Amino acid sequence: MSKLKTALTSIALAGSLAAISVPAMARDTINIVGSSTVYPFATVVAERFGNQGDFPTPKLESTGSGGGLKIFCQGIGTNHPDITNASRRIKASELELCKSNGVEEITEFRIGSDGIVIASSKEAEHMDLTLQQLFLALGEKVPVDGKWVKNSYQNWSDIDSSLPNKKIVVMGPPPTSGTRDSFNELALAAGCDTLPEAAELAEEEHAAICESIREDGAFIEAGENDNLIVQKLVGDKNIYGVFGYSFLEENADRLQAAKLDGVAPEPELIAEDKYPVARSMFFYVKKAHIGVVPGIAEYAAEFVSPAAMGPNGYLKDVGLIVPTRDALMDLQKKLKEMPNLTADDLK
Repeated sequence: MSKLKTALTSIALAGSLAAISVPAMARDTINIVGSSTVYPFATVVAERFGNQGDFPTPKLESTGSGGGLKIFCQGIGTNHPDITNASRRIKASELELCKSNGVEEITEFRIGSDGIVIASSKEAEHMDLTLQQLFLALGEKVPVDGKWVKNSYQNWSDIDSSLPNKKIVVMGPPPTSGTRDSFNELALAAGCDTLPEAAELAEEEHAAICESIREDGAFIEAGENDNLIVQKLVGDKNIYGVFGYSFLEENADRLQAAKLDGVAPEPELIAEDKYPVARSMFFYVKKAHIGVVPGIAEYAAEFVSPAAMGPNGYLKDVGLIVPTRDALMDLQKKLKEMPNLTADDLK
């Protein structure tokens, strides 16, 4: 028996023992929820996994990172998901929610990188934005004469004459999305912090001002369907959209991306965290379900295999910015050990 099979057998046995209090198996199909950004990659893995014939193809639902973690953390048992995907790391408050509902043992897998892009139709005027300009376009409040007031900028050119003289209209994800969380933190807050007025904000005021998006129509929430944003951009060259790099690459013949602080979203720059809005992606496994719902450990093994996430892996072919060799080796080690995620890990 191979070392991997031995490890998976041990994991399954451990999961079975941990799940003694879980109700008898009510399904034989893995249930996965979470990020719309990770969804396309997880779907490819699930289809490959199902085609191997040992287990049914997992069921996936795109709920957004926050929505997926909320569902995932509701409890143990086959009425609850086995795995959740996330385009940001789980928050300490979410880990606490899990624990309060009896979800005590979770293993975290960081599966690669992604960049959040500001995209438009190839027929639209290309933009080279600073993060400060992006914040001034989309922040709920902006500084005027030293005071934070409701954002009244209407056109991009109102912010800087070098920007297009057209109405600010940006489509993006809802608050339940990990992309929205990452965008607020990595783009808006970073742009806000370049303003001298931000340094004077009290700690409790900072997030409320620097990570809040205006609600007067300049930013349009498009739900958890990034393909809907793509379709809108193709049909209207006056709209810009916020989504993950993989959707840009998939539609490279129709869409373009703005530079942010002078950096274009190129895979190498994203992987090296040189693109300003680069972020990591994850999936989380509920260990108590291993050995109860068949195939969970094997699915995780397929996801983090060199065939999937190696330098020539099939996930790279569909747009994942795959981990480095050392990071992939760490994932292989994590698969064998399945360590429990703790609050200290999130500090």
